[in-house]
Amino acid sequence: MKILVTGGTGYIGSHTCVELLNRGYEVVVFDNLYNSKIDVVDKIKKITGKEITFYKADMRDKESMRPVFEEHTFDAVIHFAGLKAVGESVEKPLLYYQNNITGTLNLCELMNEYQCKKIIFSSSATVYGSPKTVPITEDFPLSTTNPYGSTKLMLEGILSDFCVPDEEWSVVLLRYFNPIGAHESGLLGESPNGIPNNLMPYIMQVAVGKLPELGVFGNDYDTPDGTGVRDYIHVVDLAKGHVNAVQKVTGTTGVNIYNLGTGNGYSVLDIVKAFEEANGVKIPYSIKPRRAGDIAECYANPKKAKEELGWEAQYDLRRMCEDSWRFAKMNQGQ
Repeated sequence: MKILVTGGTGYIGSHTCVELLNRGYEVVVFDNLYNSKIDVVDKIKKITGKEITFYKADMRDKESMRPVFEEHTFDAVIHFAGLKAVGESVEKPLLYYQNNITGTLNLCELMNEYQCKKIIFSSSATVYGSPKTVPITEDFPLSTTNPYGSTKLMLEGILSDFCVPDEEWSVVLLRYFNPIGAHESGLLGESPNGIPNNLMPYIMQVAVGKLPELGVFGNDYDTPDGTGVRDYIHVVDLAKGHVNAVQKVTGTTGVNIYNLGTGNGYSVLDIVKAFEEANGVKIPYSIKPRRAGDIAECYANPKKAKEELGWEAQYDLRRMCEDSWRFAKMNQGQ
């Protein structure tokens, strides 16, 4: 089977490419390299010993994607490509709507034209807004607290609507929580351009001495230590969830929705402490004002994914911290 991975040189996309190749799938990637680097293609090959076909293309330019569909016949698409920073989306909403919504519509028009109607969509726990209770199940009310989340929720609705008039469409919506960690080889991990928006890359930059301290955004939430609580999941576990979803999307039609998380909530300070204990590195931090669009507490009930996809997270928090630190040490000069 041949799978197209959009945004396949990004953090989650690259790990998913590795897991797809390890399970015998043929993989084609396109990415505009806005928040990733081309050397990831070579790293994927080094880890797996297998080739991927790479195209530089931008979803906002439909014709730049056309050669990908002209030259290949795909069994399914795994769609990661998109902008993903909550804070930036509040500051630049037009950019997020233009990129994430318009880009995905362009992609789907080509999928429709070339008769590839199976898509696994990289959604997010942000579609649950500020949940009244935790853990979160897939049937919770949906709302958003920031434009990034709004683009995910809108796209879930758009993709679901495709399935109503055309029964050939199959859509799997994967709502995942907070990926951290890195590949055990140390070759792949989260390496954003510029100042990190996510917690673990921020901790890494403090640990290697690039930044003097970690900024903790808010310590007055209604949580055990006042800092935000999230469901942190190892990126390799998350990638394997996408591979399991390939069988679902190619074997069914209609819409299927799954949470991908561990079912455990950890605060920002829990992560700092776990990192320090796992790696023997002190992480100084200071409390900053809350970030626009952030919520107090968010973690998954992942039972449905276990029952229907045969998937559950395997790696614990210590392993997430160890793998993150290995990647940071091996790549701090880049």
